[in-house]
Amino acid sequence: MNGTTITKALTAAGFTALAGLTTMLGATAAHADVSGSAATEGKTVVYVRNGVIYKSNGTDEVRLTEDEVNARPRFSPDGTKLAYLHNGTVWVMGANGEDKHQVSDRAAGGPSWSPDGKWIAYSALSCTGGPGVFRVGTQGGTASEPLFPASCRDQAVPEVGYAMEVPADAPAATLVERLRTDDAVAWSPDGTQIAFRGGECESIADNCLSVGTVATGRERAIDVYGGGGTGTSGFGVVPAWSADGKRVAWTSYSADGTAVAVTEADTTGGNRHRIGKADDREMVYAGARTGVLTSAYQGHSWITAIDLATGKRTPLHQGSQPTVAP
Repeated sequence: MNGTTITKALTAAGFTALAGLTTMLGATAAHADVSGSAATEGKTVVYVRNGVIYKSNGTDEVRLTEDEVNARPRFSPDGTKLAYLHNGTVWVMGANGEDKHQVSDRAAGGPSWSPDGKWIAYSALSCTGGPGVFRVGTQGGTASEPLFPASCRDQAVPEVGYAMEVPADAPAATLVERLRTDDAVAWSPDGTQIAFRGGECESIADNCLSVGTVATGRERAIDVYGGGGTGTSGFGVVPAWSADGKRVAWTSYSADGTAVAVTEADTTGGNRHRIGKADDREMVYAGARTGVLTSAYQGHSWITAIDLATGKRTPLHQGSQPTVAP
């Protein structure tokens, strides 16, 4: 299998995942609680519904994209811009939907900003033929630079791949199948590390979640599944860092009956525990004691605020893939 074929296969899987995660009913928001702004500590939340990106400060929402091919928005460190996927490639727009422009035409996973706002990291096909992590300047017009695996740093960057169209009559994937190949990445608040699906741990494991050091390229696995006929089958995806950089949350799945859930741990993967309920996923932090995640609510996917101390939940809007303004 050549690099272009691999790219197409990976991209098709990613598009299937993103399409499934953004499938919601109705073009108009459903509102559940007028205290939504208070539940998110007064911060703006941006999310996706039917491939459209919206933002909300509470009960009202504003549509930010005109078309329905968008996914995985992420606020810039100063809250003035959003990086997102448009047709599977990395774009940037203002926080009010203005000045949309492409920064990378490489088929990508969900992006994340460096804390200084100069770079955007994303997952894409690496020199090894599997997924890797790259960074590109936030204004575009610059070549993507490989970060992980470190062995690719002195190798030629793979040619840009194109998305393979998914047949309209393709069977719908389950939630687990959609999440399994989600390649969203997360840059740590101090700028020194990036969390991402896969990595060197895949040489001994079936699935894993890694944290890599940007300066050295060194990786460590914080969530590992399978490998060598031992261990639990499952995966860890869609990582997010707490503002103090001491905790990492991610969406996990374990075939031992745990199902899809949000896991939180320290940066080594230790002291882990579950947050919320079954089928909660994609959590980001909205303050010291607040998380915003995607939950199952009234038969659909909803953006939901959760008090990390008490577990109190506040449904906000139909949608998925939340990001919260700093």
